[in-house]
Amino acid sequence: MEQEKSVVKKETNLGSIRIADEVVSIIAGLAATEVDGVAGMSGGIAGGIAEMLGRKNFAKGVKVEVGEKEAAVDLFVIVKYGVRIPDIALAVQENVKQAIETMTGLSVVEVNIHIQGVILPEEQKTEEVRVR
Repeated sequence: MEQEKSVVKKETNLGSIRIADEVVSIIAGLAATEVDGVAGMSGGIAGGIAEMLGRKNFAKGVKVEVGEKEAAVDLFVIVKYGVRIPDIALAVQENVKQAIETMTGLSVVEVNIHIQGVILPEEQKTEEVRVR
């Protein structure tokens, strides 16, 4: 049986608290998509814009490396056309860092943003229709 990757967060006299890497990924993905200007997450370099993912699977487009006390995050993001990408990327970095640190107690050492594409307004309307 394959052991689930997790980090031992804290040992108490009642036992240990473990947070799975998948949980950290979901927190990061949700925090990233909360930022105005983010159209969605991409499956990564191989995924491309054609495989832009909806808002249901927040762990997709997120890669995390979690240690005992620290975490590093890579996010593969698709932005809306017309936004200022450096501003959106900074907002995503700050939101993801705050969310992970607040919810897990881990120290986030880096949040790397990989802009995978830009979605045009007409593509965005088509994508919203498909998601509903």
